[in-house]
Amino acid sequence: MSKFELIPRARFLRAKGMSIKDIAQELNISKSTASAWCADIVLSTAQLRELQKKRVSRGQAGRLAGAMFHKKKKQARMKFFWDQGLKDTKKLGSRDFLMVGLGLYMGEGNKSGNRFQFTNSNPALIRLMILWLKRNFRISRERIYCRILINEIHADRVAMVERQWSSLLAIPKDQFRKTILIKSKSKKTYENRDIHLGTIILRVQSSSDLQYRVLGLLNGLMYNIDVKMPA
Repeated sequence: MSKFELIPRARFLRAKGMSIKDIAQELNISKSTASAWCADIVLSTAQLRELQKKRVSRGQAGRLAGAMFHKKKKQARMKFFWDQGLKDTKKLGSRDFLMVGLGLYMGEGNKSGNRFQFTNSNPALIRLMILWLKRNFRISRERIYCRILINEIHADRVAMVERQWSSLLAIPKDQFRKTILIKSKSKKTYENRDIHLGTIILRVQSSSDLQYRVLGLLNGLMYNIDVKMPA
């Protein structure tokens, strides 16, 4: 079939309300050719409205496809670096592990006074600190005690939160001090209310020597990389 034999078909499709782009794809011709052949055909208001709906729908589909593409690309990148991280940290020595704990304490630990105290809301990091204390300073779980800080809007969940933390840390409930409810002016209800566990303060009994030892290590670490700790 010659190109010009397609003209009646193109005009028929346009009269039915098909877009110029779709006509061009249907007949395998250029958009400019399809437009020229159908230039004098006026679409009804209903047809124009339907074309607009299709354009919007296609735009949404395109944006969704684009979002999915970028999501998969991001996931692939994250997996690559996740696997690389597992490979790079596979053989951690005792000195490496010591530095990990010092870094945690530098960020979330008590750097003044004579009491070892580490504060965090992430159960994995609290467990890591407990293991760090055991491996590096022979601190048993029996010497560890905890206190929970949580917003007062969770007052009705305190018993459950205490049980959850006790289970997560393998620390008996009798080693938990009374939970502190934090007063807040905001009465906002959060979506994660039923899973929120607040923040844990982890302390060690009779820990003055431990505290001075850790602060000494931190001071030595900072000194040897030429970043002085404040007195």
